[in-house]
Amino acid sequence: MTTLSPARSDIPARSDVPAPADPLAGRSVAQTIPSSCLMDIYRAAERKERETGAEIIKLHVGEPYFLPPDDVAKALVDAAQLGRTSYTTVEGILELREAIVAKLARENHIDSDVSRILVSPGSAQGLSALMRALAEPGAEILLPELHWPVHLQQALLAGLKPVFYPLGEDFRPTPEAIRATAGPRTRVLMINSPANPTGVTMDADRLAALLAVAREQGWQVISDEAYEHFVYEGEHTSLASLERDVPVDDRIVHSVYTFSKSLAMTGYRLGYVAAADERTAQALRVVQEASIIAPCTPVQYAGIAALALSGITDTHREMVRRNRDTLLAPLVEAGLLRELPAGGWYAMLDVSRTGLDAETFSMRLLQAQNVAVVAGAGFAMQPGLDAAGRIESAGFPPWSRHLVRIAFCVDPQTLRTGVSRILDFVRSCEQE
Repeated sequence: MTTLSPARSDIPARSDVPAPADPLAGRSVAQTIPSSCLMDIYRAAERKERETGAEIIKLHVGEPYFLPPDDVAKALVDAAQLGRTSYTTVEGILELREAIVAKLARENHIDSDVSRILVSPGSAQGLSALMRALAEPGAEILLPELHWPVHLQQALLAGLKPVFYPLGEDFRPTPEAIRATAGPRTRVLMINSPANPTGVTMDADRLAALLAVAREQGWQVISDEAYEHFVYEGEHTSLASLERDVPVDDRIVHSVYTFSKSLAMTGYRLGYVAAADERTAQALRVVQEASIIAPCTPVQYAGIAALALSGITDTHREMVRRNRDTLLAPLVEAGLLRELPAGGWYAMLDVSRTGLDAETFSMRLLQAQNVAVVAGAGFAMQPGLDAAGRIESAGFPPWSRHLVRIAFCVDPQTLRTGVSRILDFVRSCEQE
């Protein structure tokens, strides 16, 4: 545990000495939340590129090497040129929400309704709004111990106390572990499959078992399915599809999706939330009204065009699958990667054999080989909070100190070069 403001327990207290000032006094919750490990390496790579002119092999960010289809760009331009730029309702354009309902029924086997669909500026904002819509005073949210750092930031900003459930050696949770981790203040369970950063997926049986625990305990569930179309082993199961036979008022799974991954619309900032019930949908409307007023109108028309396309998500999945199958194999052979990821865009490497912690490894790799990767400890931060929900300490499990995340959705030649340089760097460390 790394304490930000350590107390001196070895010095007896004196009544004539004023108590030290609270280091967090006058600071908001947001002022105590650090920037994520993703942003740290992003800035470091940009700085080196700017200062040296070197071309950086960027394996630290999930930016695909394919572009949005031409029809999507045309719909965006047409909307702007035709003056379709006024406010929409806070939920988003009805035509887009109708297309989303049809997509959910066709691809995810979820029976939703336009009244429970809210369009968001990317799934990140949708997740943030959903957490605020579900938050209760003093409530806890269960997050996986290896998690997307933004999930943690969102929970803290929503006023939810994060509690971390353990993962097995395969980076998957068990119902028993989740039940044992929960407490009387647990209100929300976060499920992310395919997962960022590990790339693991969960099949229908495991998801059903986790859902049974949540229903038994009276929790709400957030299902982050940003990488729904990138499953390489088996089929993707949407958690809410397991509630089709449950009355709407009794459903507990709120699903979040994005156009960023499957359709390469990262910079468009477009996603959506499928709320489980009408009460949560109404709370989401209030949160969105107070934070965004309405989603960007021309971008919504681009979303309508994107959902009208056929087969493009299959094409994009196969492009990333080829990267996984052919270009990550050397990392498995070298013992840096246990197995090929079952889904998503990322792989977690274990660099313990170099004798370096992941933070040192990533910075030295950037300096020596011009390759940017993300240190894994930042995906395992477990903060200590004060009574106001502000971070006063930051803990990192020892096992996370040697993990490094790489993105394999990038251009094949970029990935090939990056993997080769990582292997060269590892060999050089072993020879020191």
